[in-house]
Order: sequence, then structure tokens, then C-alpha cells
Amino acid sequence: MEAVIIRPMLHEHWERVKQIYESGIATGIATFETTAPGWEKWNDGHLTFARLVALYNNEVVGWAALSPVSSRCVYGGVAEVSVYVDESYKGKGIGKLLLKTLVTESEINNIWTLQAGIFTDNIASVKLHESVGFRVIGHREKIGKLKDTWKDNYILERRSKIVGI
Repeated sequence: MEAVIIRPMLHEHWERVKQIYESGIATGIATFETTAPGWEKWNDGHLTFARLVALYNNEVVGWAALSPVSSRCVYGGVAEVSVYVDESYKGKGIGKLLLKTLVTESEINNIWTLQAGIFTDNIASVKLHESVGFRVIGHREKIGKLKDTWKDNYILERRSKIVGI
């Protein structure tokens, strides 16, 4: 496989990013969302920095972004992680490359804590996050329903060793 290139996400990437997001939604183990939002809603809900795409042969094959966890200023250095990889490219290290780059970008932008809420049955995502320094800090039982099924999730976090120390 040729090199995968990580680049900042641009508006022109949105349709492909949305397709990958919709594929993740369809798995039933990636998110409580049941439909992908339009660009405006997605754009408003994510931080303006650390929005990344993974390109392979100039095609978007994965993406990652950060969302604020709160509007309160005390949580200004805390963000929630989203990472999605096209089904055809899973298991090739793209998610790890995206997540490692996201960590670097977050620290450049004064984020001291990254968090992720991951369904307990999404073992691959838990392992991916742990591989770049996240740790499980909690387990929430029946935190919400996806369609008619209660879902449990793990809360993972990664505390920067260079920002906010």
C-alpha cells in the first residue's frame, strides 16, 4: 500500500467524510447518531482546528476531528475525539495515524485532555485508542438506547504530558 497522507479537512472533503461517517453509523457500534448531519451542523459542532482527513491516492479514506466537551471556559482544554475509517481500509494503520496526528494537533492548540466514549462492543476502537495513550477511566451501563437496544460504553481519556502540566 502506498503512503497515506494526513491533511487538514476542507469543506470540499465533506461529502466523502459524510459517506464514511454514515458507514460507521450503519455498523451500530460507532455512535448513537442514526444519521449524519449536514455540513453546517457538523461544522458548528466541531473545533475549527485538528480536523483531519487521510488520503490514499487522493481519495479520503478516513477522518478525525475534535468536539468541545463543554462551553464553560474551564473545559477549554478538553475535547472529544471522533475517528472514522472507510470499511475497505480498516486494519491498515490509518486510524492510528489519524489519531496520533490528532493528538499532536490537539497539543499544538492547547488541548490537555482528549476523551472518547466508545461502545463496549467496539473492541477495535478501544484498542486503537489505548495504542496511542488513552486509558479507560469508566464504564457506563445502559447509558443510552440505539434504536431499541441499551448500549454500554467506556469512557477513555488521554492526558497530555506537555500541555497543561
